[in-house]
Amino acid sequence: MAESIAGSFTFELLSDKIKESGKQYDTDKIRKAYELANSFHAGQKRDSGEDYITHPIAVSCILTELGMDTDTICAGLLHDVVEDTSCTLEDLTKQFGEGVALLVDGVTKLRKIPLATKEEQTAENVRKILLAMSEDIRVMIIKLSDRLHNMRTLKFRRDDKRRATALETMNIYAPIAHRLGISWIKEELEDLSFQFLDPFAYDEIERLMELRQADRIKLIESIKERITDRLSGDFATLPTIEGRVKSNYGIYKKVYRDGKEFDQIYDRYAVRIIVNTVNECYNVLGIIHDMFNPIPNRFKDYISTPKANMYQSLHTTVIGTEGVPFEVQIRTYEMHQTAEFGIAAHWKYKEGITSKSTRDDNRLAWVRQILESQQNTDDAEEIVRTIKSDLSPDEIFVFTPKGDMITLPKGATVIDFAYAIHTQVGHRMCGAKVDKKMVSLDCKVKTGQIVEIITTSNENHGPNRSWLQICRTNEARSKIRSWFKKERREENIFEGRNELEREFRRNYIRIPEGELADFLASDMRKHNCDTLDDFFAAIGYGGIQVSKLIQHLKDAYNRRMQERHEPTEEQIMLRAKEGLKSKSGVIVDGIGDCEIKFAQCCYPLPGDAIIGFVTRGHGISVHKQDCLNYLNQKDDENQRERWLPVRWADKEDTTQSSYFKATLDIVANDRIGLLADIASALAEIRIPMHEASARELKNGNANVVVTISVAGIEQLRSVINRLSKIPSVLSVDRCGK
Repeated sequence: MAESIAGSFTFELLSDKIKESGKQYDTDKIRKAYELANSFHAGQKRDSGEDYITHPIAVSCILTELGMDTDTICAGLLHDVVEDTSCTLEDLTKQFGEGVALLVDGVTKLRKIPLATKEEQTAENVRKILLAMSEDIRVMIIKLSDRLHNMRTLKFRRDDKRRATALETMNIYAPIAHRLGISWIKEELEDLSFQFLDPFAYDEIERLMELRQADRIKLIESIKERITDRLSGDFATLPTIEGRVKSNYGIYKKVYRDGKEFDQIYDRYAVRIIVNTVNECYNVLGIIHDMFNPIPNRFKDYISTPKANMYQSLHTTVIGTEGVPFEVQIRTYEMHQTAEFGIAAHWKYKEGITSKSTRDDNRLAWVRQILESQQNTDDAEEIVRTIKSDLSPDEIFVFTPKGDMITLPKGATVIDFAYAIHTQVGHRMCGAKVDKKMVSLDCKVKTGQIVEIITTSNENHGPNRSWLQICRTNEARSKIRSWFKKERREENIFEGRNELEREFRRNYIRIPEGELADFLASDMRKHNCDTLDDFFAAIGYGGIQVSKLIQHLKDAYNRRMQERHEPTEEQIMLRAKEGLKSKSGVIVDGIGDCEIKFAQCCYPLPGDAIIGFVTRGHGISVHKQDCLNYLNQKDDENQRERWLPVRWADKEDTTQSSYFKATLDIVANDRIGLLADIASALAEIRIPMHEASARELKNGNANVVVTISVAGIEQLRSVINRLSKIPSVLSVDRCGK
């Protein structure tokens, strides 16, 4: 017999919990849901060896503890029947109504949709749950209850499965539980995940806490007794006083992540005082500060400034006569319900409005914000990154000059602050002050700071592309991408094409311009792009990440070349290096040294992939393999045989020491002295400049084209790196003439 998990979960146990709750439930409907689930899951076993039905019963028990309604408990019992059995949503709709069927559908995974990676599968499942959650909060509450029981029984799974599930729980479900305000589920999910992600640290903290258990109990009881004696003379009805110990993961974050000593964690021990009214909260605060010595800068008023997840309480850290610091939390009974159960303590269904959608509930605005931000990117994994960052429990509270509080994740910058105020404030930002001092745009804000955003009156002013790497929140990143998508289409197309070409060159992918649309057709459809320009623009504003596509494109290119019986560039480069000493620096395989000239159309450099063309009476003309002349002619039957493999000679195989011409395309914010700064930078690193031209782009930027001489591709990269550091330079790319 397998080890029992947290007791044996039977329908009788669920029935007892329903009776103990004191709420009115449709017990016949719940029993009917159990009988259907039991029949469909018959014969199925969990990894622990128990009958599978124990899991949906356990989930429904958790839902009952949260005070959920009849349909939610039914959905908890049925949440796996569509995913894991032959039961259909139509069957559930007929027997239990559309409400239960929609809840079950909301938590059913998307396993039938073929996706490239496990990460994409996870992200799409989260996307579906968030979509359903935006319509009905009960979907996520069921999912959290499901995940909680799975985590409680995680030790029965394989090692690799345990770690993957724990990581997903820590990154996705614990932050969501935090944002919904269900603190006990959040803390238990974190502790259970922590146990499998870092078992050594978990055991160490358990050992430290166990060693001090007797002292801890004695200390907390002593504090509670002193507070009770003092409050009994001031309150007709004595407040509820509870003791609390910080969670293992909470201690881990302070010790291992923040580098604090175990004895430096001031809120390791806490006493919670629950009163009837807000006035009593502040009265008790005064009494506590009179009884104990408060530690400076350790008072937080979450009553006047509630957290984003509706949490309200007064927090103060004091030192008793024992010399041990401890935290005191003071709240009303209503605040305590919210702190423990979050949105589940206030949801509309508890008010009897069972058919009304939660779409208009402002407390779920963050869900819709995440979903709306995904409209500007087709990267499904962005959802996971958003939850990890925007819903992080580590929040900071920053103020506007007028005293309005803005809540941001830890590590947010003044750019995030600007976009949190208003989209146009972010777009027109040209500077920022923190506590009346000018700061750079990458300045990270901290709790309690007053931030003033300086804006320009220029309506055409917009964000800089570099802000995408600076900002921390998905909200800011999404608004910046939206601006570039709408206002800078031509620039996006230019940037997107260049980025794709760079990745193609880096991965030896050579596609003729006329075949590019056909080669990218499936990716264009996947990202809802009708034309190549749409595809380039999406890359340019950040909606498509080429790094996510390149391996798939490289595989497609190799298959394409195999079908055409043509060697790929990598195969050409791996051919045996046979040839004679070269005066030109280029060896033509099998021919020996011959007259070589470098094509004026693409200016090849040592390090570039090259191809040779047999000219009439002028030897071999060397081109880059991405040169348009080569790409347009290599399939021409009349010209094909004149193209032949060539390679750069190794240093020991060449007597060539001359320099090669290269042309650079520079895009920068237009300003006085730009061209002079470029010439000066080249002179500093002793790079000859043969010619230069400049023009103004339609978006107001400047485009400077310079031709220089370099020894090879490595030196050219150094030149590009140096020019990129010139103030106001946005991009530096190599191009043909």
